[in-house]
Amino acid sequence: MKSLFAAATGTLALACAAPAMAQNVEALPEGAEDTVFDDTWVSVGVGAIYSPSYDGSDDYVVSAIPIIQGKVGGVRISPRPGGAALDFVDDDSEGARISAGVAAKLNRNRASQVEDEVVLSYGELDTAFEVGPSIGISFPGVLNPYDSVSFNIDTLWDVAGAHDGMTVNPGVTYFTPVSRGAAISLSVSGTYVDDDYADYYYSVPAGGALPAFQADGGWDSVGANLLVGVDLDGNLANGGLSLIALGGYSRQLGDSKDTPFTAIRGDADQWMGAIGIGYTF
Repeated sequence: MKSLFAAATGTLALACAAPAMAQNVEALPEGAEDTVFDDTWVSVGVGAIYSPSYDGSDDYVVSAIPIIQGKVGGVRISPRPGGAALDFVDDDSEGARISAGVAAKLNRNRASQVEDEVVLSYGELDTAFEVGPSIGISFPGVLNPYDSVSFNIDTLWDVAGAHDGMTVNPGVTYFTPVSRGAAISLSVSGTYVDDDYADYYYSVPAGGALPAFQADGGWDSVGANLLVGVDLDGNLANGGLSLIALGGYSRQLGDSKDTPFTAIRGDADQWMGAIGIGYTF
């Protein structure tokens, strides 16, 4: 019952730095009916997200994002913002479940859709390709037989020569169905960055329209997201079409808040909303 919601909503949630859920919610309690998630399954779809034009911006843009998630040959595929994670631990135990694998994503912060002309005058940045290990643990049946609490952390390095830095992305998610055909998820996550990352995105060189600023690493942001998913035939367990809605808030911290790109031209308070549709088979 839980996995269809996770499959249809994972990419939108993770676009806001929420952790993956699917590997933690695939099994119904013992004795329940068979589900589409008992073996190989794939969920695909598309969504639209309304979010800041860059990290720390007060201009908002609409972007299309793909949805893909599943389990093939014992390997679980979970979405990431601009990428995906592969979980190689085929853990179907009834208690705590471990996940471990590799995550990869594209980071296009300030690489496109920069609406502020002053920020744009400092040039568009290169797209970073970030890769690294991903680990997590999920505890099902916390408050009811179908809910779960999941903890996840990705540690990623840029291998494309853009920021050449590292990010650490921890998160926790509580998931529960509210009926046979609908479920909700609440996620809290944060991002820690090193000096190279902070310098690339938040330092301001002298001689431009904004005051010079030298950024250092530290906690970059923290945020929360609330998702609602509805299966169109009223049964989350049998696959098919699902609709979702997502709302989120995050707060820039440290030098990502203090940089003139945020403090003068943008806003440390970041809001987002998204809608999407997915099909699981």
